[in-house]
Amino acid sequence: MLLDPNHYDPAHLDDETRRLLRATVDWFEARGKRQLIADAQEKVWYTEFLDFVKREKLFATFCTPSSVDGTKRWDAARNAAFSEVLGFYGLQYWYAWQVTVLGLGPIWMSGNTEAKQKAAALLDSGAVFAFGLSEKEHGADVYSTDMIVTRTEDGYRANGGKYYIGNGNVAGMVSVFGRLAESDEYVFFAVDSRHENFKLVKNVVDSQMFVSEFRLDDYPLTDADVLHRGPDAFSAALNTVNVGKFNLCTASIGICEHSFYEAITHAHNRILYGNPVTDFPHVRQNFVDAYARLAAMKLFADRSVDYFRSADENDRRYLLFNPITKMKVTSEGEHVIDLLWDVIAAKGFEKDTYFTRATADIRALPKLEGTVHVNLALVLKFMPNYFFNPKAYDEVPTRHDATDDDFFWHQGPARGLGKIQFHDWEPIYTAHAHLPNVRLFHEQAKAIKTLLATAAPDENQQKDLDFLLNLGHLFTLVVYGQLVLEQARITGTDEHLVDQIFDVLVRDFAGYATALHGKASSTEAQQQWAVQQIRKPHVDQARFDAVWQQVVALSGQYEMRP
Repeated sequence: MLLDPNHYDPAHLDDETRRLLRATVDWFEARGKRQLIADAQEKVWYTEFLDFVKREKLFATFCTPSSVDGTKRWDAARNAAFSEVLGFYGLQYWYAWQVTVLGLGPIWMSGNTEAKQKAAALLDSGAVFAFGLSEKEHGADVYSTDMIVTRTEDGYRANGGKYYIGNGNVAGMVSVFGRLAESDEYVFFAVDSRHENFKLVKNVVDSQMFVSEFRLDDYPLTDADVLHRGPDAFSAALNTVNVGKFNLCTASIGICEHSFYEAITHAHNRILYGNPVTDFPHVRQNFVDAYARLAAMKLFADRSVDYFRSADENDRRYLLFNPITKMKVTSEGEHVIDLLWDVIAAKGFEKDTYFTRATADIRALPKLEGTVHVNLALVLKFMPNYFFNPKAYDEVPTRHDATDDDFFWHQGPARGLGKIQFHDWEPIYTAHAHLPNVRLFHEQAKAIKTLLATAAPDENQQKDLDFLLNLGHLFTLVVYGQLVLEQARITGTDEHLVDQIFDVLVRDFAGYATALHGKASSTEAQQQWAVQQIRKPHVDQARFDAVWQQVVALSGQYEMRP
């Protein structure tokens, strides 16, 4: 279930992709744990890593669509695998890749052939990219921007600042979001971080990563630099996030996997009060819960890739599944690290461990651009159709084929989310009804329909975001469980593990129901409903022990080369 660098060979991918991923693993292992940690502690810019990227043409190979270069492709399945590997070794390395993906989005989505060819050539030369959306005063509020583009006799001049912009110190091209002074229309344009009118202010974080603040002071532009205007620029911003922010989930998975190896190896070989630490029941419970949560993260993320790769203008279900990867999977990563940290305690602070880096890095992913609350509010738009208006679709297959995901660059206008329909979510639960905790969770999930039909949020509650976000958590659990079961069926995941995952989800659902009960605005009917959803998972010691054996087998299985 976990990525193991000692035996890493993603056999589901094509030979060249496997070679490049293996080469990436080997580069990190050869560099060694001490050097990676020292570089992070000393905040060393990762020149050697970017040299490796350039030498192997990693970003060029993985980030260039076939429509721009027929010898390459943009393939979300292999990109997810690459993202997981980078997260496994350090968020800073993943970040250089992640913001390059975001910076390329508006370019590949544009009709500007000259800009596309320039970007492809820069990628081939080893360049990284940046995404100039966020601003100091507005954050990632796409509706507001103080980056102003003014028409001149020979083109345009751009003036304004951007904040939280990764790779802004070295990016070959920065895709910048602003608005035209003369029409107040949105505009996306490309600039070069090496230009004299590009003013790099500072790195806004105390980290090995360079998360820049920069200003454009009368930066000269021509039509060749303009990528999008008007509504297309707005859609390009959101659609780029759909593509790029997916990587948050796989980074979180990689961080948790490496941390899990360190934690179980330490705990299982440590004696306290005359007993191995892992003999204590609460320790085993923490490890089994962490393993179940991590397994669910992987199952959901893998299945959501299939929906994204299979999407078209008539099937936009990915627009629900993607925000859940960004919000739910990354939040689960925090849970996993916290469960492990409660076991290894002081060890988690030691400076020569990967874990101490993970405790800080894992916090970033759910919080990037307000990921949790922004995406919770987004998923609520899909809830009515998901529960009450299903549609028949052909079943989405596993998508590991070595083909280009061209639809990513033609997603269309970022509107109409409330009209998207989904396949019936209940059959996959029914198919697993022989697993007691799946059956229990299915009962809880169906109860949301009862709540919405008999005690739906009233007019005031529909304006109460605090109440609605809690409802969003409950809805998210249902969708999460659905894709977990779909992927478990596809992969033949051990049923003990599947039922243990739903042991966790039954408890989580009860927790969010309890929170809804306690909301200031909850009605009597809603409180009664909430109390009815407080269920105890089905207890099965044999099942628990079977999953524990999977966990303890990881002790000593992997340790990064020193």
